[in-house]
Amino acid sequence: MAACIYTCQVNYCCLQRPIIPTFKDLRSSVSTNLKVNFLQTIHQQFFWFPKPQPVVVRLILRFTVSTLSGRELATEDEPLLTNLEHFPLMVDVPKVMKEISSKLLDTFVDFTFEFVDQPLSPSQSNFAPVEEIGEVVRVTTIQGKISDDFPKGVYIRNGSNPLFGGLKSSKSIFGKSSHLWIEGEGMLHALYFTKEKGKGSKWNVLYKNKYVETDTFNMEKNRKKPGFLPNMEGDALAVLMATFLNLLRFGVLHKYISNTNVFEHGKRYYSIAENHMPQEINIQTLETLGNWTVNGAWNQSFTAHPKKIPHTGELVIMGINPLKPYLELGVISADGKQMVHKVDLKFNRCILCHEIGVTRRYIVILDFPLTIDINRLIIGGELIKYDKDEYARIGIMPHYGDANSIKWFEIEPCCVFHIINCFEDNDEVVVRACRARRSIIPRPELIVDEFGLNFDKLNEMSFCKDNVQVLKEILSFFHVCEWRLNMKTREVKMKNPTTANHQFIMEFPMINERFIGLKNKFSYLQLIDSEDFSNYFGGFAKFGGIAKLHFEERQVEISKDDKQEDDLIKVEYHIFPTKTFCSGAIFVQKVEGVDEDDGWIVAFTHNENTNQSQVYIIDAKDFESEPIAIIILPSRVPYGFHGAFMPFFNL
Repeated sequence: MAACIYTCQVNYCCLQRPIIPTFKDLRSSVSTNLKVNFLQTIHQQFFWFPKPQPVVVRLILRFTVSTLSGRELATEDEPLLTNLEHFPLMVDVPKVMKEISSKLLDTFVDFTFEFVDQPLSPSQSNFAPVEEIGEVVRVTTIQGKISDDFPKGVYIRNGSNPLFGGLKSSKSIFGKSSHLWIEGEGMLHALYFTKEKGKGSKWNVLYKNKYVETDTFNMEKNRKKPGFLPNMEGDALAVLMATFLNLLRFGVLHKYISNTNVFEHGKRYYSIAENHMPQEINIQTLETLGNWTVNGAWNQSFTAHPKKIPHTGELVIMGINPLKPYLELGVISADGKQMVHKVDLKFNRCILCHEIGVTRRYIVILDFPLTIDINRLIIGGELIKYDKDEYARIGIMPHYGDANSIKWFEIEPCCVFHIINCFEDNDEVVVRACRARRSIIPRPELIVDEFGLNFDKLNEMSFCKDNVQVLKEILSFFHVCEWRLNMKTREVKMKNPTTANHQFIMEFPMINERFIGLKNKFSYLQLIDSEDFSNYFGGFAKFGGIAKLHFEERQVEISKDDKQEDDLIKVEYHIFPTKTFCSGAIFVQKVEGVDEDDGWIVAFTHNENTNQSQVYIIDAKDFESEPIAIIILPSRVPYGFHGAFMPFFNL
């Protein structure tokens, strides 16, 4: 899940705390004719199942019939509602699927659920999906000049691109539920940089886009209409029923979206979202080749940000689960053919963790109090919740360690989705990340109770400089943080190396990938400007610039109370033109570069004034100057998530 820019939207709906309808409420909301017709259908078509019926089938049947007919749930079903952890969600699904006719389940859904379009506001127009363009298209317009020493290769970015014209909500007798923007099917946008044969250094640039064809993508595409019921946000009862019905109809709880990132390992290329395993991609055609299970050794969720161990090339991965084991970690061989290490870290809660870190000797594990709890959802609470009173810690584990070998360092509770880099410095392990001091989840009750602001009206507020500053203090959006963890003394030192100025929110960090796990001088981050701050509350963040951080250079800055802030690092800014926003920015290194910042920042951008999508190429050493080239794309590219550059010498 590219979680930092949409968690506001997830929990805005979840935290509304809708009243869960009672049986009486539900019965009164359904027309008499519908009750009669539906009960006849249930009686005629569902109750012929042989005994014993699968537990989920019994629950749905008993709940639905009791709702419509006036009978209450049997007491024998209450333990299932109060302790879902003992229910093996994936057990006997093939058997259930064989026993239950798809037609009968579709009838149940058709009677009970209505799909409704989720509209976008005019300011969100570039989040709308696009169609596949088919064959590769040659770029004809390039402003400026691509450097002769720019590497040949593919710049590729992943993002959400929902089927059927956009995401859908559902309404039913159980309440309302919705998809999030991030739940759209993954679409890859690729720009190919090649030199024309016989024409010296003249560049030939080609563009192509294509859906990632996961198993569930093909299910819905073949149906030619939405099938999966939204189950990420909404009324707790509607979310729960949608989850059960998705399991019964399709054998899985939710769609496999594969829309967050793209990575290479063992000279193979993969698309990933962390709710499923990766899909292997033909990088030259963008065709989906199938799921990557590491030869059957990994068949669960897979982090969207796997990390290669310096010098060995092994790939560190993790998977989070809503039921035990909550977090498992794996190490894949450098050639990608085998799982050389796999371990349950013995967590006692399911954390919403988006990334993992590596150094020469260690793996860095984040255990912060942003949790996923199905039992909490069942009793009417939030599926995803941040608890500032719970513990937060960073774990340092040897590459092939286990739960007992982790050294834990307690820190102040906070939220982190993206790590900038980790490395060893004498006795210390240094962790740099984008940190939200208080919570990345806007809490309506907190804002109203403590500051007298109405969360429902935030999008209508005048986002003047003072309001923006107050809101950022309240919600504590992402800024750069550095922890130094002493492996001998167990001391923790934390500092914020960037200015406390509230002009920008910094997120989606990138570095020269040759320095992953090693001490580095530079990092680059996408920026949300205060002028577009209001978009953050709808979960549709827009990034109007990029920052370059110089970790080994200091700058003097005067704070509001005229005190000098001495320990701030130098920061440069590259700001895009008005109403131009980026996504998927990456660092592309020179093939024979010497310095860490020998290279370019490349990013997909969109000019909302002209409705024109582009790719910017910025000289990383001359960062604040105009881009060296702007590539005009032949079709619109919606805003998305993470990008990557795959040099042709690796293909």
